[in-house]
Amino acid sequence: MTMHIPEETVDEIRQSNDIVDVIGEYVTLKKQGKNFFGLCPFHGEKTPSFSVTQDKQIFHCFGCGKGGNVFTFLMEIEGFTFYQAVQHLADKKGLSLPEGFQQQQAQGISNEEQMNLKAYEWLTKLYHHLLRHTKEGKQAYQYLLQRGFTDEMIKKFQLGYSPQSRDVIVRFLDKKGFHSQHMVNAGVLTTNDQNQTTDRFRGRVMFPIRNHLGKNVAFGGRTITDQEPKYLNSPESNLFQKGKLLFNFDLARSSIRKNRQAILFEGYMDVISAFQAGITNGVATLGTSITESQARLLNRYADTIIVCYDGDKAGINASYKAARLLHHIGSNVKVTAIPEGLDPDSYIVKYGTDRFQHEIIDASYTYISFLMEYFKKDYNLKLEGDRIQYIEKVIDELALINRPMEREYYAKELATEYELSIETIIQEISNRRKKLGSHQDKHRATSHTKNKPIFKRKSKLLPAFHNAEKQLLTYMLHDVFIAEKVQESLGASFNIDMHKIIVTHLYAFYEEGHDANISQFIERIDNKEIKNHIIELAMETVHSDVSDKEIQDYIRIIKAEHGDKATIRQLQEEQKKAEVQKDFVKAAQIGMEILEIQKKIKNANH
Repeated sequence: MTMHIPEETVDEIRQSNDIVDVIGEYVTLKKQGKNFFGLCPFHGEKTPSFSVTQDKQIFHCFGCGKGGNVFTFLMEIEGFTFYQAVQHLADKKGLSLPEGFQQQQAQGISNEEQMNLKAYEWLTKLYHHLLRHTKEGKQAYQYLLQRGFTDEMIKKFQLGYSPQSRDVIVRFLDKKGFHSQHMVNAGVLTTNDQNQTTDRFRGRVMFPIRNHLGKNVAFGGRTITDQEPKYLNSPESNLFQKGKLLFNFDLARSSIRKNRQAILFEGYMDVISAFQAGITNGVATLGTSITESQARLLNRYADTIIVCYDGDKAGINASYKAARLLHHIGSNVKVTAIPEGLDPDSYIVKYGTDRFQHEIIDASYTYISFLMEYFKKDYNLKLEGDRIQYIEKVIDELALINRPMEREYYAKELATEYELSIETIIQEISNRRKKLGSHQDKHRATSHTKNKPIFKRKSKLLPAFHNAEKQLLTYMLHDVFIAEKVQESLGASFNIDMHKIIVTHLYAFYEEGHDANISQFIERIDNKEIKNHIIELAMETVHSDVSDKEIQDYIRIIKAEHGDKATIRQLQEEQKKAEVQKDFVKAAQIGMEILEIQKKIKNANH
């Protein structure tokens, strides 16, 4: 039997979680007038079109059209079911759900995934216990201490150790009720050529990998011997997608938001060392290059992203790729330069926290400065031809900078270093910008046509009755009394099919005794298209002192359109009959009547 959460419980949870606070954990919001605006987390954009209305407790993106209430937002951004969103928000506020609700809440993920989550939870505890309290884990524990990790960090990140024994983990999981084949499928266990089942991570230091809600969804294992590979991750699954998660994001998120800055590392060790050093806004990719999904996630939270990869050749090349991607999606990017081929973790151990903060993080290259240094590796700058090619390549990058002051700053730097006149550099930049200009102008025009005017143009071209229906529905969503008046005089006789559907739902909502509450109303709408139409209407401005005459005018315009259409349909039937009876004179007369009515409708709508 399916268990439903009582409506009053859902209302209590929704009212306890201000939508601005919840969305503010994912999107940087700035207040403009009554609403809050930010960059939409559901599509890439550089100009904020994502609006959150606190008094209505709804959000809407004017770019991609997504909208809803606090539950809808979590369902969209976290992939939650409705039940999971309710559970999550209840947990945040310490509210209780009805007994037995856990079974229904768990419907959002498969039984297999639920088992995996439980297995990861148990294994995290076991691995940590084996590291700290067993003889076999002593070597791994000493290794972490030698790497500079304190007991506090080992505990905070629940670091652990997987023993060399073939069957300790297998027996433990079996005792807890986890079938070995299921755990093989989950990537926790593995089978060898002799069909023996063993722990996938035997003999490794264990790093639990949490999702952005703090749930353990995978493991990373680092060898402390000569095992290959050096790092081994859990295989990908529905719970663990390397391209979407960032190590430590759940702990770093608040610090990133507070500082408006994120530091991107390559590995777990770097993140934990930095965290221990007081740098709590660090995250890492999970053994792969940063993806666009990860880049956009960071961009939503941080104004500046510092790429802090290893100082060796591979790390510098990886820094270039990461910086390029982050710059492409609109982030302000900086790149560190770690000397001696060290990685961040080794540098902190060798030189300490203060030097790492001041000489590495604070001294980061700007994006263009980094490119100017990075490009040098491809040229022998002692040769005149290579120097010219290098300068040309840098000028190409400077031409892409929009701010004149910034262009001039780097142009002066380039001119000084290679004993060229600043005027020459500026002229070369200008020439390239002119070539780029026609393409960029065309792109901007296309983008502007696609994104901006479409809303305005639609509203201008809408006939009078359509605008009247939109305005009337907007007022009805905010006022039960207006809805009752419209129901008495117009019922559901709107001309637009979508409006008929919405008003039918709204009448039912009010007849159940609800007050006007848009956030609550949209919960009962399952169809996304209908829900988004309601959100768009709800975002319209309403005047608290709207007159009865204005409401009646809207009703009159809608009725007139409805009546005229009915008349036209009737006349068209009569015209067909006249044509069948070969009374062509009568058919022509009826045709003229139809044209007159259509002309009247057209004039009324413009």
